[in-house]
Amino acid sequence: MDDLAVTFVDRGRVQADRNFVVDGHSVATASDRDPEHEYETYVVWNLVVETPEMTVLWDTGSHPEAGDGYWPTPLYEAFAHVDAAEHPLPADLEDAGYSIGDIDAVVMSHLHLDHAGGLHNFAGTDVPIYVHRNELPFAYYSANTDDGSIAYLASDFDRDLNWEIVHGDSYHLTDGIELLHLPGHTPGLMGAFIDRPNQPLLVVGDEAYVEANYAGQSMATSLLWNNGAWKESLERCRDRQRATGAEVLLGHDLAVFEDVSGTMD
Repeated sequence: MDDLAVTFVDRGRVQADRNFVVDGHSVATASDRDPEHEYETYVVWNLVVETPEMTVLWDTGSHPEAGDGYWPTPLYEAFAHVDAAEHPLPADLEDAGYSIGDIDAVVMSHLHLDHAGGLHNFAGTDVPIYVHRNELPFAYYSANTDDGSIAYLASDFDRDLNWEIVHGDSYHLTDGIELLHLPGHTPGLMGAFIDRPNQPLLVVGDEAYVEANYAGQSMATSLLWNNGAWKESLERCRDRQRATGAEVLLGHDLAVFEDVSGTMD
């Protein structure tokens, strides 16, 4: 679509052991019982997609107080969003030329704490928050019981929000934006096919944190809700890329983000 524009919003840096991101990247063996671990830097990002019908925000990033006790200590120890305080959503949107009031709809790829931490900016408004049918109940279940995933915080999403529920494997949000159900990382993970001028953009998101995941090396089991579903979703993404020649945006790969967005750290 000639009248569709994508703006990339850099929401800061997360640091973590690569073993979380690429399963078995550094493991002890009989001959090397103390292997070196790689502590790497990853990116958190959002998108603003402008179409003639609406201005869409993709995800909301981490809560700005993530490092000040808002995130539980074990989670922050594993995935430290070291500059979250420097990246509140309104300020980062302003740097990109937008305001919270410019946003007509929010699409939540999923409700993990590094994606849903800015939802409080839309509480009490009529801005629709799109989330997959399989994500919302799992998020509430996880945040309020000892089962499910530990990466959900009820305080992120248990608010007065105007939920719009997405059903099925594919959902037409508006001209040029197709939402894709990509279960595996979570039950309701969504990606998107965005029909940009010149070259479409395939938003893979947390289906693949980094390029190694997109090549087929899974994330650690702690980051996967269902490994079989993850593999099927990965093939779906690859098939779409091959069929369309789309540029691919991964979940947290800093080099890929810089390349796709045209920015450099």
